[in-house]
Amino acid sequence: MIKIIADNIYSPLGSGTAENYDAVLQGRSRLRLHEGKWGLPEAFMASLFEEGEIEGRFASAYPQAEDCSRFEQMMLLSATQAVAESGIDASSPRTLLVLSTTKGNVSLLENNSCAVTDSATHLSIAAERIARFFGNPNQPLVVSNACISGVCAIIVAQRNLQSGAYDNAVVIGGDEQSAFIVSGFQSFKALSSVPCRPFSVNRHGLNLGEAAATVVMARDTAREGWTLQAGAIRNDAYHLSSPSRQAEGSYRALRAVMKGFDAEALAVINTHGTATLYNDEMESVAIQRAGLDAVPVNGYKGIYGHTMGAAGVLETILTMHALDKGTLLPTRGFDELGVSCKLVVVTAPTPTRKHAFIKMMSGFGGCNAAILMNKR
Repeated sequence: MIKIIADNIYSPLGSGTAENYDAVLQGRSRLRLHEGKWGLPEAFMASLFEEGEIEGRFASAYPQAEDCSRFEQMMLLSATQAVAESGIDASSPRTLLVLSTTKGNVSLLENNSCAVTDSATHLSIAAERIARFFGNPNQPLVVSNACISGVCAIIVAQRNLQSGAYDNAVVIGGDEQSAFIVSGFQSFKALSSVPCRPFSVNRHGLNLGEAAATVVMARDTAREGWTLQAGAIRNDAYHLSSPSRQAEGSYRALRAVMKGFDAEALAVINTHGTATLYNDEMESVAIQRAGLDAVPVNGYKGIYGHTMGAAGVLETILTMHALDKGTLLPTRGFDELGVSCKLVVVTAPTPTRKHAFIKMMSGFGGCNAAILMNKR
């Protein structure tokens, strides 16, 4: 039995899960229109940390720490708090570190020569620097699989714990935004210049965000906590950037995690909910095909934007804490249903007594993942 015993969210909305949860419950967001940032010709909507906020907080908390990039500092500011809450020994050989990110230190490419950044931007280098901070002797694992990275990392940690090789795992998900990333999404014409509207008929595209989120997982623990009941990763290889119109991979992931589990016990399905035309439609098809269209659904991209490598971890944490408080969090930005399959979209804080949920994600290259969480 694999449990989550501690967590932390560090985002522009706050430092710590409690601050973030309260902000989401109140409907607050740090999504803003950024014009001229990084010299980009087009304005973009995103939730970003204030200039120097991460560096200042890290220098104050860890003045003797090894030089770290802004991205690494952000990850450590989340991870150190989660580890402290858990009480585990992060320096133990029985503790595994798993890093989830899509772009890591790619922003360094914009300010340095290729000769300098070839190693500095390598994801394994960032992961090893984070492991050294904790004095952890193990080779850290890096999961970089587009939008599903965070959920994949949780599943990878689960598998390693189930093997008996480790007693604990620290899963850290995060990404910072940069000109490279924003211009890439702009080239896809995927960004909305207004706050995104998941599943809505008038949705225009996604917003971006930066954040770090951490879960500490433990094997065979008697401590109370959320249990990772099941996890599944499925790739339908439909298209490099477009999701399957039949939602084949997402449907298969949902079917796998629900095997032998009663859908009536589900409080909510926390979706990817990017507010792009095809992703939201695909998710609605997957949910209907899996026979889960009567289960309430929600999404948090209207609060945080798409936080990429953090998203799967961050959104899992928020949903756990919401259900701990007997609440379904709303889908900010949603108004009128704009997908072909009927969904029960949560639009306001809603009471619930159920303590199980699905977190689902999909991404480029036909990748899909889902986890089933249950409170025991």
